[in-house]
Amino acid sequence: MSESASKPTFHPDFSTILRWVMLSVAAAFFVLHFVHLRADFPNFSPWDDWSKYTDEGWYGDGAIRQVLFGHWYWKGDFNPAVALPVWPALEYLVFRFTGASLTAARALTVCIFGLTLYISWLLLRRHRTSGTALAAPLAMFLLCTSPFLYAFNRTAIIEPLLICLTLLALLAASTLNARPSGPWTLSPGPWALGLLLPAIILTKTTGICLFPAIAYLVWERAGYRLRATIRLAMLPVVIAAITWLAYYFFFAHRYLEDYRYIFSANGYTGFELAPLATVVLNTFSDGLWIGHVLYSLFFITMALAIFWRPRLFANPLVPALLLWIAGYFTFLGYHNNLQPRYYLVIAVPVILILSLAIDCFATTRITAIFATAAVLAIAIPDAIRTLGFVFHPTYTFVNAAQSVRNVVLADKAHSNLILSISGSDLTLMTGLPSIDDDFGTMDLDERVRAYRPGWYAAWNQVDDDKMDALRPLYRLTRVAAFPAMDDPDRNLLILYRLDPAIVPPPPSHVKARTPKPLITKLGQQPTTQQLTH
Repeated sequence: MSESASKPTFHPDFSTILRWVMLSVAAAFFVLHFVHLRADFPNFSPWDDWSKYTDEGWYGDGAIRQVLFGHWYWKGDFNPAVALPVWPALEYLVFRFTGASLTAARALTVCIFGLTLYISWLLLRRHRTSGTALAAPLAMFLLCTSPFLYAFNRTAIIEPLLICLTLLALLAASTLNARPSGPWTLSPGPWALGLLLPAIILTKTTGICLFPAIAYLVWERAGYRLRATIRLAMLPVVIAAITWLAYYFFFAHRYLEDYRYIFSANGYTGFELAPLATVVLNTFSDGLWIGHVLYSLFFITMALAIFWRPRLFANPLVPALLLWIAGYFTFLGYHNNLQPRYYLVIAVPVILILSLAIDCFATTRITAIFATAAVLAIAIPDAIRTLGFVFHPTYTFVNAAQSVRNVVLADKAHSNLILSISGSDLTLMTGLPSIDDDFGTMDLDERVRAYRPGWYAAWNQVDDDKMDALRPLYRLTRVAAFPAMDDPDRNLLILYRLDPAIVPPPPSHVKARTPKPLITKLGQQPTTQQLTH
């Protein structure tokens, strides 16, 4: 027998080659998420989302201010870290090593997306429905090439962390053991799940809408029996309740006004502001932001599966993910403020279910051909658009922020404190202190009197309510304007210097009052910097 004949040969089948191709492409596109981290949110994209002006600074403000100024809490201003501390806590850990910067914050978000990919892989491998094992590689491929996910997962907002923690909770729930061989209280699953539940709520309060998805997997692990489910869920629920109550009573209750404000700040939205049918239609139709072909194909595959592959729904992960989608759609309809970033929370379970469905359908040569065509119809346009974002970055917002910084630091006669709805983003980009001109527990005129900003940065115009708050103390002197971003309502950042208002002299017949002496000694008066702290 010859030597070559004695050695076994390996001939990978088509599915093996396909898996490795999809994983290789997914890995390459994931790496591209780290390129040009300081660039604008893609300009002239289909997603005109307000978060690209505000949220990266707002929800990381606690970490940004603590690192830059030594105090995370600014009384009367917008302090979302009181009710949503998980994201700023993570940012603070990173900023301790990197310093507060836009690049570090966005790199953290991309790393969280990487963790999301890994957890999704583990979930899909754990809940395989066929022998081809294509669902997990296909999901990685679709998640990484999606331009919608690329745009928002490179933005330092809280939705990517919410997705990651929810997937981790699903993984923890799927490992629960209804009949443990040893002391079940020592099993890591219930403890992990018990800590993840409050972490989800303290990341974004709307995470409670995703709890039914987690509860379904607990029910499945208990054999779909009510008593066994209660027994299995008791420890995680007790741990979650104790953790949240401890956080509230040892920390949040000291900032009760700020805590309540988080829930009232968006009171201008709600389903009662429009006909219910219109709200429902808009809520579902706006899901096309995820991707026209991908989103449509999701509903088509669900309809086909009901009549053709009902065994798909026997996979417990599929009903759990459907409950995830339904729960967040309920929030979107109730909130009735359909911003594209909210659909990021829906996009991930949609892609995971679609991957499971395609894997379930592709059991014959004909169905495999149709499934391949469907995947290519999604992936090719998405990959091209994503590559367009990667290779054509713009830096209009960062450049405008740096220009603002240069103007402010060059003027030694005015405080460096900036008043702006995008102030927190400007602080993250430049290190200049700022307060918000829209949100805060103090009325704007009270905040202005307390903090005495030296500058005001407005988008395109000064609104009447802002002018009313500033007029008693300041004259607005327009200093510069910087083009930034693509929204017609917010594409010009205008910087105003806040000069003291000219107080008219008293009438000649009124006797001038002699000022009273200062009660405090020289040097005891608080400075603007102390006030901002």
